[in-house]
Amino acid sequence: MPIVVRIDVELAKRKMSVAEFAERVGITPANVAVLKNGRAKAVRFSTLEAMCRVLDCQPGDLLEWVDD
Repeated sequence: MPIVVRIDVELAKRKMSVAEFAERVGITPANVAVLKNGRAKAVRFSTLEAMCRVLDCQPGDLLEWVDD
């Protein structure tokens, strides 16, 4: 998949656990895992907004396009 989700990098920078992140964003830890592992087919803008708010970052910090 040419879109790479970099949540793990942003969580590591902030020393934030997946459980804390999931709770603050309002999604389940299982859904965070789906995003982190690249198995998500879509991300709602409201979820992306919440992730950016919690991590104080831009969408481009979480999503990266990689040429195959």
